Amino acid sequence: MHLFGAPPPTPPDELGGVVTDEDRELAAKLPQGLRLGTSSWSFQGWEGVVYDRRASPQRLSREGLRAYAENPLFRTVGVDRAHYQPLTSAQWVEHAEQVPDDFRFLVKAHEWCTLAQFPKHARYGHRANQPNGFFLDPHYAVDEVVAPTLEGLGDKLGVLLFQFATQDLRSVGGHDGFCDALYAFLSALPKGPTYAVEVRNDSLLTARFSDALAASGAMPCLGGVGTMPALDEQYAKTPAGFAPTLVMRWMLRKGLSYDSASRRYRPFSRLAEPDAGTRALIAGLVRARPRPTFVIVNNKAEGCSPESVRELARHLTG
Repeated sequence: MHLFGAPPPTPPDELGGVVTDEDRELAAKLPQGLRLGTSSWSFQGWEGVVYDRRASPQRLSREGLRAYAENPLFRTVGVDRAHYQPLTSAQWVEHAEQVPDDFRFLVKAHEWCTLAQFPKHARYGHRANQPNGFFLDPHYAVDEVVAPTLEGLGDKLGVLLFQFATQDLRSVGGHDGFCDALYAFLSALPKGPTYAVEVRNDSLLTARFSDALAASGAMPCLGGVGTMPALDEQYAKTPAGFAPTLVMRWMLRKGLSYDSASRRYRPFSRLAEPDAGTRALIAGLVRARPRPTFVIVNNKAEGCSPESVRELARHLTG
């Protein structure tokens, strides 16, 4: 299996990746510890950007990851799908078999681990608006998330992310109660994987939250979304500066909701609204201290996350 060399030729009937000479040159110049990637991979608008031909959503789901991973600029990918439904170890094995040995996944843990109360939404059925008994339950997390992911991905698991949506925390003792429960949860998980935590309540960015992460060995994930402070402020308010691994997710352009950004940027085939300021900010945080670093970019940040990755690589290589 290839690492940074040219992959074997793609058979004519298989979906192939788009890799330019510049992509290879940029990848060779980037810090070895840096992993750039996108949030998911199955987007039809990436024809000619990531994929060498147009393909159905079903085919992209089956073959898109292999084609995506042919490009040495993309050394990681965020698996958002796992946030909504846990994957089995067999499904993770299928993903692992499609990527090079040096590739690493950033896996979003099932949201049942991170919701104190199920939101009022049709997908939760009879659970909507009800307390969630699986919230910060380490037994559920180990059985349904950690164990299958480790068994299926092995060394190709890069980061296991627990992302907490904006929510009312009064039912769990407020901010302090949440931080204490978070520490107990993280401390009960098996040692070995790199765990990261991303929150969407900006009031959680306190010394108590930082202490919970540092004491449990988990990494803060800096989230580029409109409800949170700028990435450099999050960096300053969390243990990100001295964490062994830096994790960032550039998700959404400031001032837009996910729905409005999706309508505005579909089919995600070009940089619709370049955000040079955020890109420079991310580059500065990457350069701050050499260490393993994951940067995941969403289509809703600038309009086309693979092109955002290319622009960020150009910025970092100067």
